Amino acid sequence: MQDTRPFAAAVTLPKPDRSTELYRLGEPVRQAPRSGKPFNRLALAAAHVVADPWAASDPWLKAAPDWERTLAYREHLWDLGLGLAEAMDTAQRGMGLDWPLALELIKRSTALARTRPGAVIFSGAGTDHLDPAEARSIDDVVRAYETQFEAIEGTGGRIIFMASRALARVARSPDDYVRVYDRILSQAKEPVIIHWLGDMFDPALAGYWGTRDLDAAMDVAVGVINANAAKVDGVKISLLDKEKEIAMRRRLDESVLMYTGDDFNYAELIAGDEQGHSHALLGIFDAIAPAAAAALAALADDDLPGFHAAFGPTVPLSRHIFQAPTRFYKTGIVFVAYLNGHQDHFTMLGGQESTRSMLHLAELFRLADKAGLFHDPHQAAARMARVMATYGIGA
Repeated sequence: MQDTRPFAAAVTLPKPDRSTELYRLGEPVRQAPRSGKPFNRLALAAAHVVADPWAASDPWLKAAPDWERTLAYREHLWDLGLGLAEAMDTAQRGMGLDWPLALELIKRSTALARTRPGAVIFSGAGTDHLDPAEARSIDDVVRAYETQFEAIEGTGGRIIFMASRALARVARSPDDYVRVYDRILSQAKEPVIIHWLGDMFDPALAGYWGTRDLDAAMDVAVGVINANAAKVDGVKISLLDKEKEIAMRRRLDESVLMYTGDDFNYAELIAGDEQGHSHALLGIFDAIAPAAAAALAALADDDLPGFHAAFGPTVPLSRHIFQAPTRFYKTGIVFVAYLNGHQDHFTMLGGQESTRSMLHLAELFRLADKAGLFHDPHQAAARMARVMATYGIGA
């Protein structure tokens, strides 16, 4: 049936058969007002960094953040009631954002959080200033972690204990992982969130915890976490395998939280089951922040249908953004921010805007529209048209 709405936003999009279509956008989702109860799940959004396209530097060689827009996006997340997971892989950590810039970002975000009552922020500490090829021993990895822990704790920040490419390279057995994690956790000033990042997000982390057998790796991870439960706030598992997450969740010390990192199955994992639930630390929350806030508010109001109604339409989008090669998901996250007007360009650190195809971006646009995520459909359509024109579509 022809769309007769006089002011419907529309844009020409490519199709896989090499034809095009005039795609007409729907209306944004208007979330119903909620009671204002605090969320009954902890929810951290791993936020992206906005690049500065005006910087006179070669993006493959030197990253140049737009600090004003980057920090404004963090305020957007806090305004919605979400917490912030800073300087993570969503911020292109180790993939455009090096340690000196990550520390500068952490300092700026942590200082900003202190001006906002109730703002939650945890920041990633890893070993990315240590070139894995230069690491010679486990002690090198320990020293690298100590450097970043000390720097972040020096800002007054809380820590997400990130996985280490250098450790994955030099470790010879699970015992090496136990040695490093025990040593670093014993020195932590406050309980940390441990991040187990799967190799679908970073191929250099294959065999983490000393084995490629995920069940055996989980045995090692759970052993480390439960042995150091007093120093562990929680664990974020990013394996895109809900059964593995549930199994691990049920094995954790009762004081340790599970933060889902499953960008495919987050809705059901956050909702939980009769034996428990997951909290959230998710990159997709960057792109779907208003819907995530609405879903969490509904859950706090004991409105499970409302929770699923808010989250449900976002899941196909998330699965598309995080499809293999999963490590390129950051392109989709930044694209949604651009389409929604949070930044004036589709430019990323390291030129990463080029990692997804024209067809991928077109389908992302359709799915984001179907999820009602474009607060201004006309703006989104106009910006999409500009991007498509660079590929010769509608030009």
